[in-house]
Amino acid sequence: MSDVYFGEREFGLKPRTKNEIDANVWSGLVALIDDLIDKDYFAQAFPQRCPDFSNSIEKIYETNQLRMTSAILGSFPTLKFPLDVLDKPVTSTILEFIEFCHEHMGKPVKFDYHAYYTHNDLSFDKQKGQREFRSLVNRLFQRNGIIFELQENGQVTRLAPPIVSDILNNAIFQTNDKELDSLLETARVKYLNPNLKIRLESLEKLWDAWERIKTLDYPSDKKKSIEMRLDQASSDIEMRKVIDDDGKKLTEIGNKFMIRHTEVKTIPITSSAYVDYLFHRMFAIIYLLLGNQIGKKLDSTVKEKIREVKPAEEMPF
Repeated sequence: MSDVYFGEREFGLKPRTKNEIDANVWSGLVALIDDLIDKDYFAQAFPQRCPDFSNSIEKIYETNQLRMTSAILGSFPTLKFPLDVLDKPVTSTILEFIEFCHEHMGKPVKFDYHAYYTHNDLSFDKQKGQREFRSLVNRLFQRNGIIFELQENGQVTRLAPPIVSDILNNAIFQTNDKELDSLLETARVKYLNPNLKIRLESLEKLWDAWERIKTLDYPSDKKKSIEMRLDQASSDIEMRKVIDDDGKKLTEIGNKFMIRHTEVKTIPITSSAYVDYLFHRMFAIIYLLLGNQIGKKLDSTVKEKIREVKPAEEMPF
């Protein structure tokens, strides 16, 4: 049975634009995690062992709720546990708790039955349990238009808007300037972080990259250097002027807002939506000026297809 419902089939998926986890999504997460606790998905990390084998590293039959509670409260002092649908933490705490759950997750598999205690021993498939958890969490986020996604490495990242998501998620910077490559990669990684403070740092790195690009072609003369770069980007006089004007405006924005400077007079950026707008605007001009110096990582599906291609000498034509 497909988990894509009628409205999604008819009208498409809801845009992933929400930066905050609301009460409805929190309720869904509470129900999901409580269900996994009841099914002993956390028993490997917080084991309750059979009384006949209390010193054995095996013979786990359920979750030690007290041990799990202590670990959670020690890591999340502001989180009420057992979870309460009426006591929603802030979004950052919820996302951290999701990462905690993923780290301590394992799908239980029953084997030996102990008739005296009427329980089964449990073994665990950690990868399968984590995979199931990611799928359920991400489906909940998708259904509710939440912009975050739980990745295979157990970290929650913030999805880039669809227009540039493929570029940002898979970009490889190959400018032959290690410092510029490092600035761009750091900006990319920080931008995809769900924490607003870290996302703001992505703007600083991106604007630093912009300043470095201005000197790539003629380091001793920034004005001449950027003119050379603009000439390479466009031979159309009117379009070149548009790019030039936008570049000057972006430089002004970097100095006026709290991006490259922190003086009292600079204007703070207070919203993830503003980070999106500014990052995309700057990244667009950088992408244009660097041209083919920004490559793309191959995902596993593409890599597999490449492996399946026969060498030229084996081709039937």
